[in-house]
Amino acid sequence: MDLHLNGRGVRITERLRQVAEQKLRRLERMEPKLIRLELEVISEKNPRQGGVRRVEIVADTPRKVFRARANASEVETAIDLVAEKLERQMRDHHEKRRTRLLTGAGRVKSSQSRPRKEDEE
Repeated sequence: MDLHLNGRGVRITERLRQVAEQKLRRLERMEPKLIRLELEVISEKNPRQGGVRRVEIVADTPRKVFRARANASEVETAIDLVAEKLERQMRDHHEKRRTRLLTGAGRVKSSQSRPRKEDEE
């Protein structure tokens, strides 16, 4: 998994890079085919926002792209929130694929298990 960090109005330090790697490592365990994670940290300049940090993540897999964003006053908190959102998206995606697979398998299985009318006579 490649991790790319970009900062807009925020300096990406080595400590921030280590924290991001540690917190996003669990996504790699959930989705082993994860190719790339792009994390962007944006500092809001708007005074009404109160100096909020926005974190956006794009997770690339071979067939699906997951996206999430979160706002928080601390970058680490925003990374936690975004990681939870991505985990939920990945979990829902796996559950949806599994459900489709199991319902399709049930239909094939039931049609083969019924005896033919020719066999009964």
